[in-house]
Amino acid sequence: MLEGNLAILVAFVLYLGVMLGIGIYYYMKTADLSDYVLGGRGLGSWVTAMSAQASDMSAWLLMGLPGAAYLSGLGSLWLALGLGIGTFLNWQFVATRLRKYTEIAGNSLTLSSYFGNRFRDDNNTLRMVSSIIIVFYFAVYTASGFVAGGKLFGTVFGLDYTIALTIGAIVIVGYTFLGGFMAVSTTDFIQGIIMFIAVVVVPIIGISTNGGPSATLDSIRGFNTELLNPLTDAAGNSLGLLVILSSFAWCLGYFGQPHILVRFMAIKSSSQIKTSKRIAMTWVIVSLVAALVVGMVGRIIIPGVLGDSEQVFMVLIDGLLPSIVAGVFLAAVLAAIMSTADSQLLVTASAFSEDLYKPLINKNASQKQLLMVSRITVLAIAIIAYIIALNPNSSVLDIVSNAWAGFGSAFGPVVLFSLFWKRMTKTSAVAGMIVGGATVFIWGKLTGGIFELYEMVPAFFLACIIIVIVSLLGKEPSQEIQDEFDSIAKSKV
Repeated sequence: MLEGNLAILVAFVLYLGVMLGIGIYYYMKTADLSDYVLGGRGLGSWVTAMSAQASDMSAWLLMGLPGAAYLSGLGSLWLALGLGIGTFLNWQFVATRLRKYTEIAGNSLTLSSYFGNRFRDDNNTLRMVSSIIIVFYFAVYTASGFVAGGKLFGTVFGLDYTIALTIGAIVIVGYTFLGGFMAVSTTDFIQGIIMFIAVVVVPIIGISTNGGPSATLDSIRGFNTELLNPLTDAAGNSLGLLVILSSFAWCLGYFGQPHILVRFMAIKSSSQIKTSKRIAMTWVIVSLVAALVVGMVGRIIIPGVLGDSEQVFMVLIDGLLPSIVAGVFLAAVLAAIMSTADSQLLVTASAFSEDLYKPLINKNASQKQLLMVSRITVLAIAIIAYIIALNPNSSVLDIVSNAWAGFGSAFGPVVLFSLFWKRMTKTSAVAGMIVGGATVFIWGKLTGGIFELYEMVPAFFLACIIIVIVSLLGKEPSQEIQDEFDSIAKSKV
């Protein structure tokens, strides 16, 4: 489609060069593990907001959601609503309290260490269970990003898939290995801006090319009026309650995504959360609406039917924009992929070094040792992800969907109850993680009838029920834990 275009190649090379340059810059400024995995809790409002949303949406925003809208029109609205509402609830209720609690509870650097410190887990059961879940799911999750990157390079430049995969993986691993959290957050900030501009400008140009908003709506109605019906697919078939609930249920996953929650932990002060929330919600609402429009506009502009609906954004860019501009906007697709893969690698590295290596292997490890272990872990997980990604037929969407449900169900209920319920116990946290994660796995293997419901729904609510039951059956938390819980509301950190 876009093979051999020099202008696009130049745009890609410049973009990737800037990303690696940022990694080298922060390599010189990284002194200890806190700097590497949490940036010394020094993020500002804008970087926190943009990096959180860029690492959240990934290539889904520019490929997955437009592809879904291309096929089913406004039937994809429920998924966009779920993502938007989940983002708001996370910023509104979780961000501030998590930022305060993670500092007060032993200055926790990772989600796993927060669980351990919150419940005074002296035998490290919570930290080990949660970090194992993180390492497992993110190794696979990162592979999905590598696959997407390989397919992008292959589509744009006509490269062999393995070569394309290798180029993308080296760049992502390079600046994550070198610069750590600040490199990842800074590049995510840049990537978030590029993604936003691209997803907004492309549908505007498409609508303009088609004669304006009114003419575009008329064209959609003339092509297939069902594309404007949120209760049906493009063929006019009713979506059904299970389909709508499954799409909307993606909102539940936000409370348990480590690569998003770590941004809340890293902001300079909890007082900056409100500003970050406004920035993030503006970005999310505009981007989700624009992504839906991309798919629907693409359906009437692109002749014929795409064999792979997720290519609609790239095909529109190729057909509507000059080569050099197309190169910049195609780099936005790469930005979307990289902004999530780098965050996943970093969270995995921090979970291993802080929550497995230090408590189990070397309790007296120095900061330099932990920093090196984190960097080695980035390489090790990247190699595993690369090996998994070598199969170009891997289903990226299925992997992402399952991992999102796994994290959301294993961690989401535990995060919410730990932040807002003083009576919660350590044993119930372990039980909630196990039940949530196991239900996702078991439910996903069953098919037909009620089992067509997204596994997130039963897994999330079963985990919540187990947490309440086990907590009430067990002994109340110590007075020290309860006093710490009460202090969070008054804290100004």
